[in-house]
Amino acid sequence: MNDELYVIFGASGGAGNAVARELATRGKRVRAVNRSGRIDVPAGVEIVKGDALDRASVRAACAGASVVYHCVNVPYPEWQAKLTPLMNNLLEGASNANAKLIYADNLYAYGKPDTPLTEETPYRATGPKGKLRGQLANALLAAHRAGKVRAAIGRASDFYGRNANAIAGDLVVRPMLAGQKAMWIGNLDAPHSLSFLPDFARGLIVLAERDEALGHVWHIPTAEPLTGRQYLQMLFAQAGLPPKFGVYTRSIMRLVALFNPMVREALEELYQFEAPFVMDGSKFTRAFGFTPTPHREAIQQMIEWYRQNLEVQK
Repeated sequence: MNDELYVIFGASGGAGNAVARELATRGKRVRAVNRSGRIDVPAGVEIVKGDALDRASVRAACAGASVVYHCVNVPYPEWQAKLTPLMNNLLEGASNANAKLIYADNLYAYGKPDTPLTEETPYRATGPKGKLRGQLANALLAAHRAGKVRAAIGRASDFYGRNANAIAGDLVVRPMLAGQKAMWIGNLDAPHSLSFLPDFARGLIVLAERDEALGHVWHIPTAEPLTGRQYLQMLFAQAGLPPKFGVYTRSIMRLVALFNPMVREALEELYQFEAPFVMDGSKFTRAFGFTPTPHREAIQQMIEWYRQNLEVQK
């Protein structure tokens, strides 16, 4: 094991946890940070209770770091109040430690696309969450150009895998395994890129390893796009269960949004599931080489984890 320290904020979430596990598998020295101080990580990973909204807490957690991973997210209704302070604190903490800062981002800043999304796609988001994501990315890259921090941004589409609190993860796998109907949103027949969490973690680690990645946005490659219908059929087939799924359309979600603030916030991004939403990761592949996990293999890994996890919870 080398002496470099890798500090992960948001280590109990899907992306942060995947990064912690991948680094631990490689024998790296890992510090996993979250607010509770309780995280399901491999033995040997240092767990630190810390609040990314508290600058002093961030600075203490970053002490001695070679790389800091920003994998923190908060519920949609809290984005406007919290995401900018989070970014500012992590930027300052990484800078103070003279560490690289690798930011786990999504695709919201681009807005509604009419072609596959590349790193050169302009930011055209019209809603507040998409605009905010663009502002955060621009601020981080500006800090890199100004010499305040060495940073790179890795972007993913919707997650699936262990502990993936997302439409393609938790929200369909749990109902399926409970014998209930799995519900997609938007349009079952629109192609959509899906990011397997361990693949995203591997990509973020590459960004920290390769200095030529710094100062840029990178789309971490995924397996081929699938429609919601194809994904759900594959999911049930791999689970050995008869397919039983449906779809929440925009009109249904508008009704639910009247009394559910999370669904109300999600309406801004529903366009991603109503028309083709495809992420192009070829720039990353050309620069670094990368083979994403095939969907069937990834789905099988996810199902096995959920089955074990649900048994533990009983």
